Amino acid sequence: MKRALILNAISSGIGGVLIRGERGTAKSTAARALADLLPEIEVVADCPFSCDPNGVDTLCDNCRDRLARGEQLPRAHRRTRFVDLPVSATEDRVVGTLDIERAIQQGERHFEPGVLAAANRGLLYVDEVNLLDDHVVDLLLDSAAMGVNVVEREGISFSHPARFILVGTMNPEEGDLRPQLLDRFALCVDMHGIIDPRQRVAIVERRVAYEQDPEGFYQEWEPREEQLSQEIGQARARVPQVTHTQRDLFTIAQLTTSFKVDGHRADIVILKTARSHAAWTGRLAISEQDILLAAELALPHRLKRQPFEEAVMDVGQLEDRLRKARADAPPETVPQQDGAQPAAGVKKVTGR
Repeated sequence: MKRALILNAISSGIGGVLIRGERGTAKSTAARALADLLPEIEVVADCPFSCDPNGVDTLCDNCRDRLARGEQLPRAHRRTRFVDLPVSATEDRVVGTLDIERAIQQGERHFEPGVLAAANRGLLYVDEVNLLDDHVVDLLLDSAAMGVNVVEREGISFSHPARFILVGTMNPEEGDLRPQLLDRFALCVDMHGIIDPRQRVAIVERRVAYEQDPEGFYQEWEPREEQLSQEIGQARARVPQVTHTQRDLFTIAQLTTSFKVDGHRADIVILKTARSHAAWTGRLAISEQDILLAAELALPHRLKRQPFEEAVMDVGQLEDRLRKARADAPPETVPQQDGAQPAAGVKKVTGR
């Protein structure tokens, strides 16, 4: 679970993580803790969408209009936001609304930001995501995949960036997500209660220590959190430099095919996750281990299963199939990097 959360923090383009588990396994605690580990970001100071002043192509319509008028966008630094989406959220609450009456009477385009606006460049947390309306879940997943939210009403439209780390939690006992929605979550992990008595005692002791002295508990763990936050920031800067080869892509394709996974989303997710893990470990090229760890997070919830049957994937089985896929892969090892020119005779491979 921690690995899945950290890799999404390093590269939000992975597509989020779904944490499934029984009651009382700290699913919500882990999601909320991640927000404190995220590095500070630079934003347009007075923009409700937290636009990146250095990313001209990812600005909201308001910031673009200001630049077009020759204005200088004010800058500020702040912590990454943690946005909690309530189960009762409606579509308008999520995507925002356009004031049609004001547009007609005064000729002004006025947009009331929603949850997606607040979550841009932050962490969007959805507890009990399986109880959320399917249509709202679709909207969240579409925005997470596209990185932009477009609202259109009566011929008037407004768009703003919506790039966020999506974390959903759920208890399978209360019902599962439809397979179509489940597939849209890039990574998925299953949580179970700890059965080792010594570890359970350690959990209780830490909880008691926090309740007795919250400030002292925070100061004790702050150095480790600060170090982890710096490591995440360094890995973020390293991700664009991580390379992969044609042989890596073939290995991933062979692996997903061997598990009879539908579609191509799993292949793309495994590659992105592997690159993020390589950056996390300080390397600039993905390895077999990166692919294995990525597949362990990206494949279990995409396996086909019969009704009332649990989809279980053994790690040993995954390793065996990975070795076979690696053996069948062509001996091409020319590294491919996003934005880099392919070597002569090598076809450039691109993806979402």
